[in-house]
Amino acid sequence: MPAVDASIAHFPMRTCKKLRYADTGRQENVNNPIFSTMFETGRGELLYASDSPLPAKGCVLVIASLHLDFHGENTWPGRVDIGSRVSTVGTRSLTLEQGMFQSHCCVATAKTAIVQMNEKSRRSHPLSNATRAGTCRTHPAFALRTLS
Repeated sequence: MPAVDASIAHFPMRTCKKLRYADTGRQENVNNPIFSTMFETGRGELLYASDSPLPAKGCVLVIASLHLDFHGENTWPGRVDIGSRVSTVGTRSLTLEQGMFQSHCCVATAKTAIVQMNEKSRRSHPLSNATRAGTCRTHPAFALRTLS
């Protein structure tokens, strides 16, 4: 997991989101569930929105584990920058690391295990050889990945 003082530069895939007043609570900071929603934006763009989406035909990617650490508060008005990267690739799963930044400060980090699931059988499904072997190196988030 990246250090709390991590930089957005440590993440090859980046996106930003504008915070809404509706995202805040009584303390005028962003509510905790919104952090998860912001990380979801980064995951979605990494896994599905590129020119080379990662799931195989007939498969979807599902979250098996999500660990989120809060390091600071997000405040409104403002925006957050979400950085994402693939840290490990296994036989049927991959692990993502993400950082959330406001005003260049790391306010949260997340580590997510993603499993490829066959939509018909509802069971885990092996990642393609192309994904595992790295022929997807053109995918921007694979820049810092390691095979496990």
